[in-house]
Amino acid sequence: MSTCPKQHAICVDMGTTNTRVWLVCGDEIVLRTQKKIGVKVATKEGSTRRILKQMVAEVLAQGAEAHQPECIAAAGMITSDLGLKEISHIPAPAGLNEIVRASECHHFRDISNLPFLLVPGVSTVATKNSIQDVMRGEETLCLGLISSGLLNPPGVVLNLGSHWKAIEVDSHARIGSSVTSLSGELIDAARRQTVLASSLPQKFPEELCWKWIEAGMSESRFAGLPRTLFRVRLLELNKEVNAEERLAFLVGAFIASDLDALVARGMFSHQQVVISGHRAIAESWGRALQQKSIPVSMLNTEQSERAFLKGLQQVVNAVRTETFNSALA
Repeated sequence: MSTCPKQHAICVDMGTTNTRVWLVCGDEIVLRTQKKIGVKVATKEGSTRRILKQMVAEVLAQGAEAHQPECIAAAGMITSDLGLKEISHIPAPAGLNEIVRASECHHFRDISNLPFLLVPGVSTVATKNSIQDVMRGEETLCLGLISSGLLNPPGVVLNLGSHWKAIEVDSHARIGSSVTSLSGELIDAARRQTVLASSLPQKFPEELCWKWIEAGMSESRFAGLPRTLFRVRLLELNKEVNAEERLAFLVGAFIASDLDALVARGMFSHQQVVISGHRAIAESWGRALQQKSIPVSMLNTEQSERAFLKGLQQVVNAVRTETFNSALA
């Protein structure tokens, strides 16, 4: 790879349910494309490589003439056993140096002639004070948030996607531990694949009614999560509220379940919390945390996107520097 300070690269984030590909020039996003296909669907169809090849070809066709990328840098589930190539998690605590050392360069000629730089995930080993956990992709987001000044360690990054993940970043800017739940996927499953489907809106709203978020949280704490979910059906039968308010009630139930468990583990003790994810869910989480006097910073979609890319570029630049220095030695 060259030592040109204005780095051109293709960046990839392949998750469980979505894949995003960008062509970047330094800090500028030249092109972007996204598909609602992640490893969960691609693996079933045997199309992980095909989807990635299509998306890489798409950005190259539109921008490669003016911007010559040096490599394809990728993070997320693409490095899992369901993705392009499995790369072992590195153990926490892990910061930029540990992540750079464990990143791997590979060639996949059936996808592109460009070299791939694959960024590993981070795992938490179970101890007396922490539980076993894993992440792929969020470590890259954390690196970008720190270098952008959006997270001043120590702190917690709460990423609300298909999985809800709370990540502790220590005072040395290293990922110390994480706790993951399936709440994002379970909300989606409840909306589409259970008896509750007719009770809830087909399209997820941009805002959720706080009154019904609170009601769902309170009910979940009193009756438990499974019973509270059935209450959504009862709300419809009794014609008490509309579909969006019933969705808020359901989301509130999941927030209470996860929030109370994280507080019990001391996850939010004396630390800033930076929240990334779907706007309606993120704002609801933010209000729930603020009620407990926990300081919260909310990221918009652009901030989250740019932080992920900045983290990925940090890894690429560090690898390029090491490669250049090794060549001089």
